[in-house]
Amino acid sequence: MTTKIPFRWRGARPSDVGLAGKPSVAILGHDLPRLMATQGDVRRIALALPEAEETPGHFAFSVRNKGKLKGFAWVWMERVVPKKPRVANPRVLAVRVPNLGHREMLLAADPVKFFTEPHYAGFPAVLVRLAEVTAADLEVLLADGWRCMAPAELTSPATPAKRARPAKRKNQSRRKR
Repeated sequence: MTTKIPFRWRGARPSDVGLAGKPSVAILGHDLPRLMATQGDVRRIALALPEAEETPGHFAFSVRNKGKLKGFAWVWMERVVPKKPRVANPRVLAVRVPNLGHREMLLAADPVKFFTEPHYAGFPAVLVRLAEVTAADLEVLLADGWRCMAPAELTSPATPAKRARPAKRKNQSRRKR
């Protein structure tokens, strides 16, 4: 005789369930590794970065640089029907990368996780399928994207005080008269 163990989520909330309805936390008392990242993971990781903000009403994250918000991650707005407005696709995240070479490297390394579209041609951002990446992958991607847009005083390690240089003399000729 077999005993049927009731199926239950231990400590799971609806936000912890992945996009495909698959559990992303412990099942039946056993801890399982997260197989895919969720929007909850994106929000948690992005807002943990220094001075990162979420745009109200949009799933987009930015950091203030010289008084302006500079986006480093946002939900992909997909063109479903030509000549109609784009529609948010919550399964895909657009993330800034340092340069086009880095973007091409990511695209070549894993085309299942990363892709692009003609709208992003010439723009340093990559589209990420959340179902294919882990939260650990997201931490690296979002930190790199944040670093691209954050002001230097947030990204550079504490530097020792610079020595004062002597002031340059103006309107003096180099040769002696």
